[in-house]
Amino acid sequence: MVKDCPLCAPQGELEVVRTDKFRVIRVDDPDFPGYFRLIWNEHVKENSDLSEEDRLILWRALCEIERIMNEELSPDKINLAEFGTMVPHLHWHLIARYRDDAFYPDSYWSPKVRSTDEEKLVERREKTLRCAERINRCFA
Repeated sequence: MVKDCPLCAPQGELEVVRTDKFRVIRVDDPDFPGYFRLIWNEHVKENSDLSEEDRLILWRALCEIERIMNEELSPDKINLAEFGTMVPHLHWHLIARYRDDAFYPDSYWSPKVRSTDEEKLVERREKTLRCAERINRCFA
């Protein structure tokens, strides 16, 4: 763990699963149910800092989470993003996107262009909890 790294800090009730290599958290964003983050446990900055074996473990985990998200959430698209500019600790964002989400067609980090129907958001939040349970079972 690195002092002052928000990704090294425990994630509490939002943690979906923890393995010896990575952990998955559910991002609690009211506009974006269906947002998960895979965080590599070892504090490294880049994918290239990992061994080839660890890169395969990481990629397989991302693909499995994406598959589960597709099956449970039925999004129009899933965005995978890896930046780490502000927090140089290897992590990936997995974000379910819908044509009616608050930012579509722009990125999650863009200005909001609409409000999503609250009933749809409630339904997506419920599906996200089921999705988190499946992710947990997959890696636990």
